[in-house]
Amino acid sequence: MRIGTASAYDSSLELLYKRQTDMASQQEQLSSGLRVNRTSDDPIAAAQAERAMVRLSRIETDQRALETQRSALASAEAGLGEAIGLMQTAREFVIAAGNAAYTPANRETLATQLNSLRDQIFAIANRTDSNGVPLFGGLGSAGSPFADIPAGVLFQGAAGQRAATTTALPGTMNGQAIWMDVPSGNRTFEVSLGAANTGGVWTDPGTVLSPALVTGQNYRIDFTVTAGVTTYDVVNTTTAATVLSGQPYTDGAPIQFDGISVIAHGAPANGDTIDIAPSTTLNMFNLLDDTISNIDKASGDNKLAQGITLSLAQIDTGLERLQAARGQAGDWLNRADSITNAQSARSLTLEADRSRAVDVDMVKAISDFSKTQTGYQAALQSYAQIQRLSLFNYIN
Repeated sequence: MRIGTASAYDSSLELLYKRQTDMASQQEQLSSGLRVNRTSDDPIAAAQAERAMVRLSRIETDQRALETQRSALASAEAGLGEAIGLMQTAREFVIAAGNAAYTPANRETLATQLNSLRDQIFAIANRTDSNGVPLFGGLGSAGSPFADIPAGVLFQGAAGQRAATTTALPGTMNGQAIWMDVPSGNRTFEVSLGAANTGGVWTDPGTVLSPALVTGQNYRIDFTVTAGVTTYDVVNTTTAATVLSGQPYTDGAPIQFDGISVIAHGAPANGDTIDIAPSTTLNMFNLLDDTISNIDKASGDNKLAQGITLSLAQIDTGLERLQAARGQAGDWLNRADSITNAQSARSLTLEADRSRAVDVDMVKAISDFSKTQTGYQAALQSYAQIQRLSLFNYIN
């Protein structure tokens, strides 16, 4: 078989072009750091990298949303901490109001300070995050979630709480549960003095001896004073049934019936009464309004003592509600850290998957490039030598 000179040259040039193309491709990989620079280089690897990039983008979006939620919850937690401090200050003022040395003017000053604390707590309840979204709007609120009107404070948001997920947290807290649903009295029942009382009787907030025996009905304790001897009857005003009759009264001794215990103090007058009703729902602001009224407008030491006792019990209930909400916010903030850590680990895994699919092995790529370059140089040199060979060089 004879091979023509032109054919040999063409074949050599074709191999040179192939080596040059391979070297250019390897140089591109070294420059970009990618083994797959276009889909046609490796369709399967390109698809794997694309899926990883989409998931990484989704994680980045989730993390941006989570940071917004974390910031809002941190603001809510800080606000609840401030409210707890203000409520504790209010409690101290209520205790101070019971000082026997205080005059009505002193108690009026305390009432003014309590009113200021109440306004500060109301402002905290209406706080917003950096985007203007109410922190305590529940499931949503078009404007400020709480409105202070003459009839009392109203919650204008949507009661409820968004659920946390594996990648997100609620950005707002349930203001209805935190600020509006505070049980009155001792959480089970509320003790109050009869409006027509003329004696000096007053009571503690009462305690529950046996929850199973508490009927949830209304009662009235009626005092009778005959010849200097004081007795009392307990009447169930819901059923009109007499529970206890003609019991001797002793200052500081508990009055117990139907799972309820109430300790009465002072000297009741004939016809004085104590009313016991099931606990109702207050809000934090009505609670403080009642506290201010109990201190500022109480007439008589017994009514002041009764008001202070009731106010302290209800403030303690409000504090527990705020502390529980703050604990919930703190738990969510801890969960935000856990979510961030989990997302970071997932991002590293996805980045490793993407890298394995399309990134170049630099050590191998440099070695391959050097080998290709050496081969290309050798091919060029051999081609140059062959090209100079001709039969005419040997013909005289």
